[in-house]
Amino acid sequence: MAPQPKARVALVRAQDYEPAGVRRALERALALLGGLEGVVPRGAKVFVKVNLLPPPSPPERGIITHPAFAEAVLALLKELTPHIVVGDDVHEARSFELGGYREMCRRLGVELLNLRERGFVEMALDGGVLKKVYIARAVREAEVLVNLPKLKTHALTTFTGAIKNLYGVIPAGLRTALHGEHPAPQEFAQVLVDIFAAARPALTVMDGIVAMEGAGPANGTPRPLGLILASPDAVAVDAVAQSAIGLDPLRVWTTYHAHRRGLGVGDLREIEVLGESLEGLRVRDFRLPPAAGEMMGRVPAPLTRWATRHLQAQPVVVPARCVGCGACVRACPTGAAQLRGKKAWIDRKKCIRCMCCHEACRYDAIALHLDLWGRFFRAAERVVYRDRR
Repeated sequence: MAPQPKARVALVRAQDYEPAGVRRALERALALLGGLEGVVPRGAKVFVKVNLLPPPSPPERGIITHPAFAEAVLALLKELTPHIVVGDDVHEARSFELGGYREMCRRLGVELLNLRERGFVEMALDGGVLKKVYIARAVREAEVLVNLPKLKTHALTTFTGAIKNLYGVIPAGLRTALHGEHPAPQEFAQVLVDIFAAARPALTVMDGIVAMEGAGPANGTPRPLGLILASPDAVAVDAVAQSAIGLDPLRVWTTYHAHRRGLGVGDLREIEVLGESLEGLRVRDFRLPPAAGEMMGRVPAPLTRWATRHLQAQPVVVPARCVGCGACVRACPTGAAQLRGKKAWIDRKKCIRCMCCHEACRYDAIALHLDLWGRFFRAAERVVYRDRR
């Protein structure tokens, strides 16, 4: 029997968001994959899913898909089809203004859509956890879905990229509810993979020019990496990106479950990296979030409860930074986050450590505390993976 062809991921350099440089890098990446027209038929109806994580954020914070990166992709798509919609599900239209998307889309003549404006349709699933879900109508009606995630860490899932970006195609209220119903990292990862299975992109192009390290996805530190990753296989994009920042892809639950279910390739041995050398671009000192989601795959089943308690960070309010905006209160699915006076407060008995409060805060006022055991195993994980590599 002939060996199965490997998944292909283009990995190219782009030092900054200078438009001409980004375009050249994207053209090279797509050429390595055989050209954009091999993925997007001429005249096709295309929906482009960007990451505009609410609440509103400027691009320089490294939280959202940079508009200059999205603009370069959209300009290439426009050479094949005029039927392009770009968007995300955002709480405030100001996300489009502050993120630079309103002006960029106006300049290109591309429709910009808040997904809730066109609504959501119910879809039956045969998922690992979910049996039905509501998917954005604009996504369901598109002939081609293009995924433009940001390379970032994540306090609950360790990494957020191609798979998790598709979580934004379901309604915000459902996203909050699912966090509350499935708080354990492994189970929540299966939820993410269920949704990804319902909205699989034809092409994923990841913005790793400036990534986010530390306490992502919203309160970490921007980290220039100068990378663009592209592939028809979104799972393989995540796997290569994870390896580049020091993670073992099959120890990250989203990649593990997507690979196991045949939704893409998460095993680096089955991926051909085109362009730059992955080994030459690996970052040795990339800071991961103070939570150990990928460590859970190494914990024997009888220790799962113990591991959950010690290997997940606890969100804690930093009063000096809190402005009392209430974003954490609105995001919390259990009512653990509250306003007391003019400051936020988290009830530890109600807290399920879903990190929704941390994700919603734009003032870095929700710190993540990992206990001694968690810090120990986080360090051990990095050493084991480095030595195994």
